[in-house]
Amino acid sequence: MAHTEQRAGGGVLAGIRVADFSRVLAGPYATMLLADFGADVLKIEPPAGDDTRQWHPPVGPDGQATYFASVNRNKRSVALDLTDAAGLAEARRLAASADVVVENFRPGVMARFGLAYDDVRAANPGVVYCSITGFGAGEGAALAGYDLLVQAVGGLMSITGAPDGDPTKAGVALVDVLTGQNAVAGILLALRRRDATGEGAHVEVNLLQSLLSALTNQAGSTLATGRAPGRLGNAHPSIAPYAVFRAADRELVIAVGNDRQFRTLARLLGAPALADDERFTTNAARVGHRDELHEELGRALAAASAAHWVEVLTDAGVPSGLVNDVAEALAFADRLGLAPVVDLDGVRSVANPIGLAAAPPGYHAPPPRLDAHRGADWRRTNPLDE
Repeated sequence: MAHTEQRAGGGVLAGIRVADFSRVLAGPYATMLLADFGADVLKIEPPAGDDTRQWHPPVGPDGQATYFASVNRNKRSVALDLTDAAGLAEARRLAASADVVVENFRPGVMARFGLAYDDVRAANPGVVYCSITGFGAGEGAALAGYDLLVQAVGGLMSITGAPDGDPTKAGVALVDVLTGQNAVAGILLALRRRDATGEGAHVEVNLLQSLLSALTNQAGSTLATGRAPGRLGNAHPSIAPYAVFRAADRELVIAVGNDRQFRTLARLLGAPALADDERFTTNAARVGHRDELHEELGRALAAASAAHWVEVLTDAGVPSGLVNDVAEALAFADRLGLAPVVDLDGVRSVANPIGLAAAPPGYHAPPPRLDAHRGADWRRTNPLDE
């Protein structure tokens, strides 16, 4: 598999200094995306390090936990004990000289150390301070912001899984990732505002609202009808066929978005009469007879391999694809020329998903060892470029 080459260069965020007090996933993911575009991210860790340093197996070729490595490239690390006077003084100094501060402690924790937004702003009026919480800083402040918990109380598990099965979480901490992306957007919006006004800002994002916003059409239908949707397995509430099917050897997905595509699908499967069956002639009819349609299509698809059907259907403009595992998904993206993998000194991670032709992301350094940059200070240029 081809890998994205390491690239030096300032990046569009060169000169932006980020004091990163966050840990685990949402915050570190956000600051890594900023670091990829040139921000100088100083990861401020407790003496024991970010919890994810101990979340193994698996470990990478450098001996570090792959969980930690997946969201911490292009950063420097300094270990500071905030319960120690010297460590706290250093943390305050770094926050006071940063363009951006990111933290994802429970509300009130940073205030106990004199590192809350108002404290930092007093010494650094232009700071963009991003707080990431599970459920906000109000009534939900005491609730633990674990991704699984948010997927449950936020409704995602209620619409994920088989209709007759248990509520099911997504296979990755998806809400943390979505929240990290929202944090990046909020930070960039605040920096743009600072460019215009000279004023800093407090950016607040939380896991619950990030999930509710991401529910999009499912939340929209609930608000419009007063009825909460249920679990449909791999089916779609408004489109059919839009599901996983079993071919002769393995599963594939078929995602038909209109009647023309369905007519083409029926013809290619050797069952053109399906397109004229009154149960299936329109999308609304197909949704109403989803189970019968799935059975009819399943019989036809069992006649050949999944790869055969994907090739035939894709060539004819019917959206389809194999149900890949993660390794196959990375290889597929590589075949499409998307350069999905970054290789930094043998540590491989997934490339930044944001394309910016005029100032592309750069990949300079593998995830740092704990406290590897003791005595680090801000510089006008990103030290990773040197």
